[in-house]
Formats: sequence, C-alpha cells, structure tokens
Amino acid sequence: MTELTANSNTLSTDTPFTQTSQSLDTFAPRILKWFDTNGRHDLPWQQHKTDTPNPYIVWLSEVMLQQTQVTTVIPYFARFMTSFPTVQDLANADWDTVAEHWAGLGYYARARNLHKGAKQLVAVIDETGDFPQTVAGWEAISGVGLSTAGAIVAMGLHGYGVICDGNVKRVMTRWAGIDGDIMKSATTKELWALAERLTPSNDSGHFAQAMMDMGATLCTRRNPQCELCPVSADCIAHAQGRETDYPVKAKKKPKPSRFSNALLMQNDSGEILWLQRPDSGIWGGLWVLPLQFEQKTQGKTVLTTAQDDDVYESEFTTAEQIINEWLAKNKLTAQSVSNSLLDDAPIKHSLTHFHWYLQPQQLTLSAEQAQALTKALQAADINVVWSSSDDARANLGLPKAMIKVLESV
Repeated sequence: MTELTANSNTLSTDTPFTQTSQSLDTFAPRILKWFDTNGRHDLPWQQHKTDTPNPYIVWLSEVMLQQTQVTTVIPYFARFMTSFPTVQDLANADWDTVAEHWAGLGYYARARNLHKGAKQLVAVIDETGDFPQTVAGWEAISGVGLSTAGAIVAMGLHGYGVICDGNVKRVMTRWAGIDGDIMKSATTKELWALAERLTPSNDSGHFAQAMMDMGATLCTRRNPQCELCPVSADCIAHAQGRETDYPVKAKKKPKPSRFSNALLMQNDSGEILWLQRPDSGIWGGLWVLPLQFEQKTQGKTVLTTAQDDDVYESEFTTAEQIINEWLAKNKLTAQSVSNSLLDDAPIKHSLTHFHWYLQPQQLTLSAEQAQALTKALQAADINVVWSSSDDARANLGLPKAMIKVLESV
C-alpha cells in the first residue's frame, strides 16, 4: 500500500504502484539526464539555473500557461514583463490596462485572478517582507491551485514542490499504465501519489521543468516520440502499443452552439460603440460590441431562443437589454454584413463549454441618436466608449472574437 502527502493536501491511494521499485527510483534521474541534454533552456521564465529565483516570473508564466501553449504565451509574457516588471507594478495597474495586455490570450478569468492575486501578493510582501514561501501560502492566492502552487515553490523559490498538470498526467498515465478516468477523484489521488513518489526531494524545480518539457515535446497528445523517450524501456503504454489510449478521459457530450448578432453601431463620425462586460462571466471586464442572442442549439435541436423571457434575462447583459429595447422603441434595425462574409457563414469562436457563432450587423446612428443611447446606458452605470476599430484594438481590452468581427468588415 502507498500513502503519501502531496504538499498541503493529504492524498492517498489504496492501489500499489504498477511499476517496480527500481523503475520508480530511476525515473527522475533518467528524466533529468534527458532534460539537461535535450530539454528547453531558453524559455524566458525558466529559473532552474538561477541562484536567486524570482517567484513573480514563475507565477506569471504559470497562470498564462494554463490551457495555453508556450509559443502563444511568449509574446504576452514579454509584454507583461515590459509593462509590469514587478508584482507591485501589476498590482498598481488599472484593470483596463491589464485587460488590454491580456486581450487575445483567452480564458479571461485568469487575467482577473492575476490582477487580484497581484494585490494579494503585495499585501503579503508588505506584511512579511517577502512572497509566500509555502505551497499553502501560494494556494491562498486567487487562481492558484495545488499544481501551480507546487510549480511556483519548486521553480520560483527552489523549495520542494510537486506538480501534476496536464502534461505531467499524460506522461505518468502512459508510463505507469494508469487507466482510470483522470476526471475522477480516485484517479486524481493516484496521480498525485505517484507524482510525490517520483519527485526528488532535492531540486524539485529542475524535475518539474523536465516533466513539463517531456509532456510538451516528447510525450505529446498525438504522435509521441517514444524512440527518443528516456523512460520508454519500462513505459507500460509503449509496451502495449497503446500510447494514445492514455490518459483515459470520459467522452464529453458535443458542445452546444450559441448564435448571436454582433452589432457594429456607428455614430456620425464612424466611431463604434463598445461596452465593458460585467466583471463576472464570459469576457469579464473586457470591451465588446453589443450582442443580440438569437438561439442555442445542441446538434440540430434548438434548446432555447431569445423569445423565452428567462433566457432573455440570462443571455442579455443589462446593457444589451437597454440597447435592444432602445432599438425597438426607435424602430431601428441593423443590417447584416455581407461584403466579406456570407450571411449563412457567421464567425465561429469556440469557448470552453460552447461554440459561439457571431453574425456581424451594422447600424449607423445620427449624432442625436448616439447621444441619447449613450445617456441611457450611462444612466444605468454602464461603461461605454465610442472608438474607431483601430483605436479599440490598440487601447481597449478586446477578446479575440471581437477582433474576428472587426476583421470581417
């Protein structure tokens, strides 16, 4: 039987490890030897060769790398470090500036947590004189889970930390032949126990970086390069020729689809109306075009439509409800954009839980109409701005879907 403690949480499994003691003991040395020769050593946030590691850099990169590839993150990381070289700089920045720096990176709740977390970290530093020094301390920061906290302590502080992110889970499930659904709590406990068993007590940050590289460059989701793998000799999935069967994850239902109009409402100067989304929910705190929900479908089945009162309340923000009612009152109708986009082929933007189809529609308002609509929105304490497409892209935090809309017209 194996019982291990994973950082601040006690995790145990009643299932013995499937690998031999010798394989378990030699796993880390083999991974580290491979990494030192073949791994990536030029990523801007890497700290395994640094005598005085910077946990701020590791924290920032770890949040950005959640569900996002390294190549996508690098330019965003560089821009953040230029504008916010210290955690105090990030904490003191206003949200719109942070949102504009994050725009296009996706999963925007991460940006909200990053900004909130920076303020929390500054409070800790002001009180203690330093960043949190333990996994538990980092878990108390917004948006930081157990694996991220372990990575920060291991790589950003050169302390002892264990990671068990998606890349690491893929390597371990294949090597150890763990065939439980990785979304189940029992499998999660087993994986954490194995991660604890494999992580060396000294220089765990070096090992964490090596495991991340293994999953990102060799033990990839598709077409793993087993012939180059330092642990393929005793990898159970490789021995069975079933590498891509791991990790096991229950098949998800197909994502539903949501259909909305994206209103390009212009004033007489050609400026477009932009609304700041509520802090919570999709694109929280970012700037978007007014959206008109049409319907939601599952396959060919219509689940809901805008005509359902409860759906209208849930799918339209307060700002969009005001605009919808104002347009109806003034008998104004937007026209579909078709000069560079077919009416029956709207923009598709995939989010975590659904596909969003956006149909750009244009409407030009007179100076009096634009002023009246602005007053109606501001009376409801809604942040609005009229801005050209170029200025909006340069100065506002726009989600990628809005950029797609602008590029379509």
